Amino acid sequence: MSEQQNSGDLRQVRVGKLKDLIEAGRDPYKVSKYEVTSNTKYIKDNYEEMEGKHVSIAGRIMSKRGQGKVGFYDIQDHMGRIQMFAKQETIGEEEYDWLKTYDIGDIIGVKGEVFKTKMGEISVKAEEIKLLSKSLQTLPEKFHGLKDTDLRYRQRYVDLIVNPEIKDVFLMRNKIIRGIREYLDGEGYLEVETPILSPIAGGANARPFITHHNTLDIDMYMRIANELFLKRLVVGGLGDGVYEMGKMFRNEGMDANHNPEYTAIEIYKPYADFNDMMTLTENIVAYVAMKARGTTKLEFQGKEVDFTPPWRRVKMQDMVKEHTGIDFDLINTDEEAIEIAKQKGLEIKPLMTRGHVISEMFEEFCEEHLQQPTFVTHHPVEISPLAKRNVEDPRLTDRFEAFANTWEIANAFSELNDPIDQRERFEEQVKQKEAGDDEAHMMDNDFINAIEVGLPPTGGLGIGVDRVIMLITGQPTIRDIILFPTMKPID
Repeated sequence: MSEQQNSGDLRQVRVGKLKDLIEAGRDPYKVSKYEVTSNTKYIKDNYEEMEGKHVSIAGRIMSKRGQGKVGFYDIQDHMGRIQMFAKQETIGEEEYDWLKTYDIGDIIGVKGEVFKTKMGEISVKAEEIKLLSKSLQTLPEKFHGLKDTDLRYRQRYVDLIVNPEIKDVFLMRNKIIRGIREYLDGEGYLEVETPILSPIAGGANARPFITHHNTLDIDMYMRIANELFLKRLVVGGLGDGVYEMGKMFRNEGMDANHNPEYTAIEIYKPYADFNDMMTLTENIVAYVAMKARGTTKLEFQGKEVDFTPPWRRVKMQDMVKEHTGIDFDLINTDEEAIEIAKQKGLEIKPLMTRGHVISEMFEEFCEEHLQQPTFVTHHPVEISPLAKRNVEDPRLTDRFEAFANTWEIANAFSELNDPIDQRERFEEQVKQKEAGDDEAHMMDNDFINAIEVGLPPTGGLGIGVDRVIMLITGQPTIRDIILFPTMKPID
């Protein structure tokens, strides 16, 4: 008999038990409320206080054992597990007979007295038991559990039941997200909301998801970033700094670090620059690491990552020189740069420039060395269409990307507030898009209008919240820190 057939047969047995319950006037699905006065963890942690007290708990049957007129059941609620001791003499013969028909996975309510068994196990001596929900599906076997990672992600509700330790990861995720807000609110930043749907996909170079608005009969894009709307709010003078944390959507590949739908935060502060954003980045990450783990020195997959500020700062060109020996300060033409790219085996793309080559060289030869938190600064202007040019070398920008464990975790710059320069860069991006670059930036005339009204000198920062959570919780794949990651349909 196949596993699927066996599962179907077991389900039919449970359906039969449900019919028996309904016929006996015990339909569990008609129960709409159950009063709960305590939880498993509190009872165990405070046994001296709770001993002899009567409690009302509710949870899922995870195991059952015993014989004759006495039974032991492990009950699991959202805080942990506790043993229920059931005796026919106490709850009555009829109730005890019904209890013996209950299955692992069924949800029950228990009222009884807290005590310790002869074996010293903290338990609840049942005086009243009520079936609150009948589980028609069979949970994975106790000792093997749900090990198939694909199935774990598809059926997170089962994963949370049979692998309760993963709850700690998501509780830590919640703590980190709350910590980010706490830090920014404490620094006087204002949390805002901006559109998720827009007629223009802007704020980053990425391939968007496209949908259609029937009433307006126009295509709209799910946001790839919220940057341009937040900058509009800085133009309008809404507060001494604004931020938004939420979902972004990019129609790109999926791997250990990428999910099409992910959580990010963008932060903008008027009269600040990218140096201020470096300080803000390292302070936020250190703050939430302390809040979630009690330390800024974390182990990730056998390697230590030390988030203690200050982090290392290094120019992109200097890092390329460090790991390839090539000094781009001595290379001034696109032709020279492209020749070096060919020698290094890099792919030559249409409209490629010296700046693109520097970026490609960095990605190919430098990123793998960035284990410890590092700010890589001064990106070429060609790959930074929204960043302010560097005064000393206008070919570069006042921008940084933050790396840890070789992953990019943040991106920031002194924001470009020159509307003429901005329009020219958007026009260059449009050429890139027309040449086949699906990720190139669209023209956004309203944004140009906004900064023509006047954008003050501004520091802007984007942090990949999911990647920071992966590092702090020690999870190797983004699917382990997203409750319901995007999955390929089974059919």
